[in-house]
Amino acid sequence: MDGIVICLGRSAKRRIAKKLRKMDDAALVTRYLIVINLDEGRSPTEIATTLHVSRTTVYRVAWRFRDCGEAGLIDRREENGGRKVDEAYLAVLYDVVASYADEHGWQRPTWTQEMLIQTMEEKTGVKIGIAAMSRALRTIGARHGRPKPTVGCPWSKAAKTRRLNAIKKLLQNLPADEVAYYEDEVDIHLNPKIGPDWMVCGQQKEVATPGKNVKRYLAGAQRVPDKKMIWVEGEQKNSMLFIRLLWELAKAHPGARVIHVVLDNYSIHHTQQVEMTLKTPQGQRIKLHFLPPYCPDHNRIERTWEDLHANVTRNHRCQCMEQLMQQVHRYLRRHNQETHQQYRNAA
Repeated sequence: MDGIVICLGRSAKRRIAKKLRKMDDAALVTRYLIVINLDEGRSPTEIATTLHVSRTTVYRVAWRFRDCGEAGLIDRREENGGRKVDEAYLAVLYDVVASYADEHGWQRPTWTQEMLIQTMEEKTGVKIGIAAMSRALRTIGARHGRPKPTVGCPWSKAAKTRRLNAIKKLLQNLPADEVAYYEDEVDIHLNPKIGPDWMVCGQQKEVATPGKNVKRYLAGAQRVPDKKMIWVEGEQKNSMLFIRLLWELAKAHPGARVIHVVLDNYSIHHTQQVEMTLKTPQGQRIKLHFLPPYCPDHNRIERTWEDLHANVTRNHRCQCMEQLMQQVHRYLRRHNQETHQQYRNAA
């Protein structure tokens, strides 16, 4: 140790051992262990290997202990003053990240860490580096993701709220002889949706596309509250596809007095063919409840379609539509089995 010799007395060893049992600062524990190991005659290389630190750290701790005793083992960064990234800083950062950069005078809508650092310095007077900003973003749970495209609802806020509350109340107070479903359509493309996947360094996975795209369409209904799916498949997304689904619902619930269907305002739901269907003896049991325009987040079946794409259509390697649709139907049947079991376990 270049002439540095550490000799702890018996009482000092007992006092340090007692401190270590109560100590919760991992870095401080490591420094004390370095001192104890030096006292026991171990070499800096052995200590560094055992404690997973560098030899420089071992020497630095030894010198500080020689010069200042146990006080030299305390983290001296507290002398720098209070933490820059404190709770107040993180609260402001949360609000800034939730907004758009052009709202703060920048000429672009998206944030970079450099822009966040400068904006936060203007708002708080605190300047930090890139590494500190990365840690601060992780602390507030920020992530670098893709925004979701949305279209604003043309209804007033009060009208939208009334409609959503009415549907919510209906589903919460459903009589025993009535059933309710969320309904929507989904497109299935033979050309796969491209999405992120894990890859090894230096490799980029390839997804072969058949070239000429082929489409199929599903009209699906998800039951409240157990999420069981009923669906029909078609080569065209039109009123007849929707009507076929309504007949499947009526067939699945012959004893239901009313079958409530919560759905969006897509044009195929408003045609004369649909109106005529609802006037038939079987169709009169079906009641449609339209969500406010452009409110897909309130249609619970949308999540099932997202899961379908994530588990089947994204980056798929099917060479023909028949193979792809087999996987789609297999996934939905498995979905029904799993949700049924979860519903029974929760009941």
